[in-house]
Formats: sequence, C-alpha cells, structure tokens
Amino acid sequence: MKKMRRASRHVTAAERRVIWREWRAGAGYSELAKLLHRSVSTVWNLLNPGQGVPSSLCRRRTRNQRHLSAKDREAISRGLARGLSLRAIACGLKRSVSTVSREVARNGGRRAYRAERAEHRASREATRPKTCKLAQSWRLRQVVASKLRRRWSPQQIAGWLRRENPHNMTMQVSHETIYRSLFIQTRGVLKHELLEYLRSQRRTRRPRTPGGKVEKRGKIVDAVSIRKRPAETNDRAVPGHWEGDLLVGTHGSYIATLVERTSRFVMLVKLESKKSDELVAALTKQMRRLPNELKRSLTWDRGKEMGLHKSFTVATDLRVYFCDPHSPWQRGSNENTNGLLRQYFPKSQSLSHHSQADLNRISRELNERPRKTLDFRTPLETLRAALQ
Repeated sequence: MKKMRRASRHVTAAERRVIWREWRAGAGYSELAKLLHRSVSTVWNLLNPGQGVPSSLCRRRTRNQRHLSAKDREAISRGLARGLSLRAIACGLKRSVSTVSREVARNGGRRAYRAERAEHRASREATRPKTCKLAQSWRLRQVVASKLRRRWSPQQIAGWLRRENPHNMTMQVSHETIYRSLFIQTRGVLKHELLEYLRSQRRTRRPRTPGGKVEKRGKIVDAVSIRKRPAETNDRAVPGHWEGDLLVGTHGSYIATLVERTSRFVMLVKLESKKSDELVAALTKQMRRLPNELKRSLTWDRGKEMGLHKSFTVATDLRVYFCDPHSPWQRGSNENTNGLLRQYFPKSQSLSHHSQADLNRISRELNERPRKTLDFRTPLETLRAALQ
C-alpha cells in the first residue's frame, strides 16, 4: 500500500513570527524546522534576505559600536576648530586615522565639516532599503541592458563602466547590483528576459562545487612535459604561447579551442572528429595564418588526440608541451575560456551543425569582450598592444 503524501501548505503569518523570534533568540535552522514540522530548506528560504522577511518583524535598527556616533562627530568638529591634526583627533577618539580622514573628506573637508550635518548624512546613508542605483538612472539602465544582450557578464559590465567613467559615479554600478536586479524581479529594473543572456542559465547564484568524472587517457609517445616550457611562457610577458583543448558536444562532435596566454585571444577550429591526423591538419591550417611573432609554443591537455604532435611541430614550428595527468589548472586560460564557450555550446547539444564561419563570429565576440584579468581591456586590443 502506497504511503499518501501530505499536501504542502503555505507558511502562515503566525509561523513566520515564531521562526523570526526563535531565530533571533539563537535557534538554528534544524531546530526551527523540527519546531514547525517543516523542512530545513523552507526555514532557510524564509530567513534568506532575498526572500524578504516582513519589515514589521525586523528588530529595531541600532548603530554598530564600530561606527562613529554623534559624540564622536562633535569631538572631530571641535578638534578641527582647534587646529588639531587628524592623527591627534583619532588618538583622542581611539580610532584609526583613516576612519577620521574619510569622515572629514566625505563631509566637505576641514573647513566645511559640521558635526550635525555629518550625523544627518550618516543616518540618511544608513537607511534601508535603498533605491536601486539602476532604478535611479535611465541611461545607466540602458547601457547595462545593451551589454547584457551582447552576452557580457555583470562583472565585465561593471569593470568596463569603471574604466570608461572613472570620474562619473552615476555611470558606475557593481556587478552584485546587476545580479540582484536580474534575480529579484520585484525591483522592476531589468527585464526577466535578460537572464537568458547570462553565461549560466541558473535562476539563482550558487557556489561552485568540485565534481565530474575522470577521463581515462591514453599514453602519448615522446610527450614533452609542461615543466620544460621556457620561462617566458610562464610569466605571460611574450605573446605567441598558446593553450589548447577540445570542446566536446553530443554525438561525437568536437571543436578545438586555442587561447593565447598573454592576451587571452581565442581561436576556434571546426573538427569532423578527434582523430589525431584530422586534428593536426586543422590546427596546422589555422596556425599557418598567424604571423611569426605569434607562433612560439602550444600547451595541450593530456589527450591522445594530439598523438601526432611531432608532425604538428614540423609543419608549424610550434613546440608542443603537455600538462601533467589530471591537472587542467595548468592550462587555466584555456579552461576558463571553455567555460565561457559553454554559453554558446551547451553540453547537451551537438556541435556538428556549427560552421567555421559561426565559430569565427563567436570567437570575435569573445575577443571584443572586456576581461577582468586584462584590467577590463579586450583580448583584441591587448594582443594589438603586445605586437606593437
């Protein structure tokens, strides 16, 4: 006889008050779940700040003891009037000099500082909830939305805005603000459809967890270890050193990915299969188009598809180095790029219907996208600068 499933029910207002009161008293999630005969995930969702516990149930707002009080600001004002240095004022308050310095600077400087006005400003800035910055500026909102449609990540958008508008704070926004505006639709700032352009298709942000199956690799004859690479390869100072691997799709479909270590410039090569002779032929054709300054070395994963690496070296004059077994972090730039490419090539899809023209378009889009590791410059402009 099958056990009947109990119908789920909504959490009542009384239960919410109990959860909030007991949690403030120090009860853990498991204790609250047992108390109300609910799951731990239900309790967590209610207490999660993004779920919005009713403001009427929140504790009364108090000021942290680490923050400056009204008396502290009066002491700063009197010290400035007496001509004391910021260090002397800080010693009298038993505060760091930087705390006093920032307080004075954000409130008009030594001559314009007034304790009452500074206290009023601090209270106003501490008021929560605040209006979202994207909701305050139509122009900023339009710029963010347009970059999201170009598949820029929120972090890339935030970094690019800081670089393009270093002195205009109204045209700067943090990547966390962009994420929250996308995931919390009650803000009414960014449209829900823009979530489709994010690299990860999840609807909530989750921490990365290790996992995955270990692939059994074949042996490569006369493989040169990555440890024998020249020093100029490791410090990324000289362009022309590449990292490569295969991007795998369903039904035996593959794409070869190549990333230049200095600029993170990306090239994609269409493959009919991962047979070594076909891979070497396709990579040779791609590499021969590059200038000599960009043909120095290639670091490949421990895959047997590069078994004919000697033929590749003869045809292109690029020395091939191989990573240690089960050490993908030794090709960090390539691994990161393959993760970016999954936005275009999901694991559940075949890669065979993509033409080389499609791959060139996608690589161009990636090469024109700012990267945090490049100080939010694009791989294309970084590569051009390195070749000058």
